Amino acid sequence: MKNIFDPKVTQELIDRINSLAPETTPKWGKMSVDQMLAHCAVAYEMAYTDKHPKPNGLVRFLLKTFVKKGVVNEKPYPKNSRTAPAFIIADQRDFEKEKNRLISYLKKTQEYGASYFDGKESLSFGVMTTEEWNNLFYKHLDHHLTQFGV
Repeated sequence: MKNIFDPKVTQELIDRINSLAPETTPKWGKMSVDQMLAHCAVAYEMAYTDKHPKPNGLVRFLLKTFVKKGVVNEKPYPKNSRTAPAFIIADQRDFEKEKNRLISYLKKTQEYGASYFDGKESLSFGVMTTEEWNNLFYKHLDHHLTQFGV
């Protein structure tokens, strides 16, 4: 898995995002490109903001026990896999605003660096390693950029 904390990898992702256009269509799935950008930003919102509530104890236990491994391992996501409710973007969004917001989250992640994430708690999965954070961020974004052909 590529390392999202490597400046070259971050730039590669930003270049891929910048190659999108408002009319870019997906190879699979139902999201529009603006919805996809907003969807991808949710992972960063959960890491950096209080916008999303922490799941209750039972839900968190279930997420850590049954979902975490599939999210943080290096195995690619299957096409059309289920999405957690917090990640569903049903309304249309402003393409440029969402693109810029996602890029700013990537830059922020790069600036904070790997050490910031070592032992950082995830809302859904509890304390995670730097490698788990990397895989969560990179794998998800790569999946959706590939979905949109970039």
